[in-house]
Amino acid sequence: MYVPAKTVADWFWLSLLAVFLVLYVLVVEKDSWRPVTIPLELVVTGLFAMLGENLYLIIFPGWQVSFILARQPKKFFYWFLTGYYAFIIAGIWHAAQIAPDVFGWHNGQVMGLIFPMISPLLSYTFSRSTLRQRQLRQTNRRLQTIVQRDERERIARDLHDTLGQSFSMITLKTELAKKLLVKAPDKVAAELDDIEQMSRQNLQMVRSIVNNLHQRSLSEVLLAQNRNLLAANVWLTTTGEKLAIQWPTTIQGVFAATMAEALTNVIRHAHAHQVEVTFSEPDQGYQVIIQDDGKGGSLTRDGANGITGMQARMLEAHGTFTIGTPSRGTQLILNIPKEMAKA
Repeated sequence: MYVPAKTVADWFWLSLLAVFLVLYVLVVEKDSWRPVTIPLELVVTGLFAMLGENLYLIIFPGWQVSFILARQPKKFFYWFLTGYYAFIIAGIWHAAQIAPDVFGWHNGQVMGLIFPMISPLLSYTFSRSTLRQRQLRQTNRRLQTIVQRDERERIARDLHDTLGQSFSMITLKTELAKKLLVKAPDKVAAELDDIEQMSRQNLQMVRSIVNNLHQRSLSEVLLAQNRNLLAANVWLTTTGEKLAIQWPTTIQGVFAATMAEALTNVIRHAHAHQVEVTFSEPDQGYQVIIQDDGKGGSLTRDGANGITGMQARMLEAHGTFTIGTPSRGTQLILNIPKEMAKA
């Protein structure tokens, strides 16, 4: 429109365009200058919209500034939006005064207004969505840290409950054997046999604890599967989770492996929108119920062994694997007797 420049007006608009380019860069590069550069950028592009009959240059701050203001209190975005639309409306009014039929449907100018009108709203919404996703990832990382801390506390608790008392007994028996070595040497052998037996038992306990550490806890499985479910637009809710994370490690390991398979099946085959996991302790047992609101139907497929694998895993723990009959979706009921926690 202005090149080659022939009039003072052409040079004015070209100079104003250069100012806009400088302001556009400064808005990006200089955070502390934004209280000044953002209004100036809006004014410059607003002059193009209001007096230069150019409603397209204002789209740039519409996207840029709206994206930036998504990180600020909403009132700043509302102020910007007010000025933005004020310039567009003024530009439309000015253009209509010059040429009343400029926005007639016959020349397509009305359709050209759609993108300038929706640009700041689209940019703001996209930026807010990006921020929420980033916050969700940060929350997941924090939860992973909490899970790791809980695992350390669980390990410390297991070591204290299982090995602490045994090592105390070994210490007492060793002191007793030293005394008997002087007073009753014939009784020392029996005490040493007890110490040897306790040491072997403790070694077996250590091996058992190490094996348990390789098993995933319920918190780990729920954290990982929740990310997968959210990616598939499935909402996960739990009941009794605070109780369940205190269950013995061996019990959590069996349930965790079975739950991982079951929730994976929900993602792949159920076409569900929500899945609920309920943890409880009925008489003489531990129970997990997994209920989704999907299509249900047949749970067996050719070439698939998910159900068989879950059944085998529960039977190995002397538990039960039951498929419920809800009015909608699929329900899996997992039970393990409390005696298995002592085995």
